Amino acid sequence: MTNKKSTVIIVALESEFSSKALSSKLPIIYSGMGKINAALAVFEAFQQYQPELIINYGTAGKINPKLSGLVEIKKTIQRDMITDSMAPRGIVPFSKNPNEFYSKSGQYTCGTGDSFVETKDDWLIDNQVDLVDMELFSIAAVAYSFGIEWTSFKFISDDANNDNSVKQWQNEENLGEQLFLDKLKELELIA
Repeated sequence: MTNKKSTVIIVALESEFSSKALSSKLPIIYSGMGKINAALAVFEAFQQYQPELIINYGTAGKINPKLSGLVEIKKTIQRDMITDSMAPRGIVPFSKNPNEFYSKSGQYTCGTGDSFVETKDDWLIDNQVDLVDMELFSIAAVAYSFGIEWTSFKFISDDANNDNSVKQWQNEENLGEQLFLDKLKELELIA
């Protein structure tokens, strides 16, 4: 069983996962949307709890048409670092930090960016990105800098390849809550 005191959950929005759903004392931090807010949330988690593990939960748009339900992320990259004249897309020029981060488990690749994906993007397909979000890369990058392990579970709320994705997300953003609670029970983090 994982030590509850050494684990913090980070979720972008309370509408995706309500703290009222947690009957335990497992800390949850709501970051708000986007990479900067997510980075600040990890810093807050580090200051308040000194966690050994950060669990990120949230919604994501699927690029891989086979995805549905709750999925666990193995790898995260930046999809909106575009400096073509200095480095390939997804690569931060002149940085010594990694350009991708890995969890110890999971199987899918998440592309993080500060935009809501509403159209087909061949770069995502060419780079085998399975799903897209707006926070995970920053969570993983800051966790890495503090030496904190991370894992991430994403509920597939929409098909990011079409112009109806925002409406799909609005209709389904909270439908993964029970699936995530079940995962926390499976991990023995809650009763």
